[in-house]
Amino acid sequence: MSCSDKFKSFCSNLRMSDSTVSYVRTRYHNITKRLNKDFRGIDNDYLYSLYVGSYGRGTSIHVSDIDMLYILPWEYFYQYDSHKGNGQSALLQAVKNSISNTYRNTDIGGDGQVVKVSFSNGIEFEVVPCFEYSDGSFYYPDTHDGGSWKTTNPKPEIDTINFWNNITNKNLKRLCRMIRAWKDNCNVPMGGLLIDTFAYRFLKDWENNDKSYFYYDWMTRDFFKFLSEQNDNQSYWTAVGSGQRVYPQGKFIAKAKTAYNNAIKAIEKENMGYASANNYWRAIYGTRF
Repeated sequence: MSCSDKFKSFCSNLRMSDSTVSYVRTRYHNITKRLNKDFRGIDNDYLYSLYVGSYGRGTSIHVSDIDMLYILPWEYFYQYDSHKGNGQSALLQAVKNSISNTYRNTDIGGDGQVVKVSFSNGIEFEVVPCFEYSDGSFYYPDTHDGGSWKTTNPKPEIDTINFWNNITNKNLKRLCRMIRAWKDNCNVPMGGLLIDTFAYRFLKDWENNDKSYFYYDWMTRDFFKFLSEQNDNQSYWTAVGSGQRVYPQGKFIAKAKTAYNNAIKAIEKENMGYASANNYWRAIYGTRF
């Protein structure tokens, strides 16, 4: 098998199955329909909700956590903002109770900023009730420390990833998923938004960013060189699209350097026609390669 075919197969292995996507879609619409009925009095299963997080950006390789926003009418903000005690907690409880009317036998609970809906197959929805500003950003409750309201702005992140994925011949989202495989295989302390931010920053300036799988060995090598040259002491980066601060979960430079060196060795073995190249690719990406 050629190197490009190996990467094509690897990228296919990172995609969710059609049955999984269908399962997620059905639950997403059921949750939306219930919330629309209880908070807006309408029979609709797609308005006022939005996939966000890695799943919303189309860069996830796991379905353990599905992040979604549900946009409430502003009247509920004024109601719960003036609530005695922790109004944010009371709002999460109201959303929890609503969803429980549809999923009576499912484990549902509030957790800080989200309502977690945990299905028996391991898939968990994290539902964030929020209020939409005119600029497209969202105001959402945080129950910690007595309760407060915070702002998030995921739409520019989603839009920028989608735009540059088209510009780069779909290479951006594939690279984001590949880096997640590295994260899982090498236990790298890095969240999804930071992964997508680094992939975007690298690929938008990479000279071969619109090429095919034939260049994925070089893309791997050059990305990890780029990542290994970041500042390990930097406290945060600005997220792709939104410019929100995104924080590392720990040190990652040493593991990036190891991946870079393994990529160099893998390319050398590929050029010599040695099957042992796979060992170096798998040292980076794991057994799905």
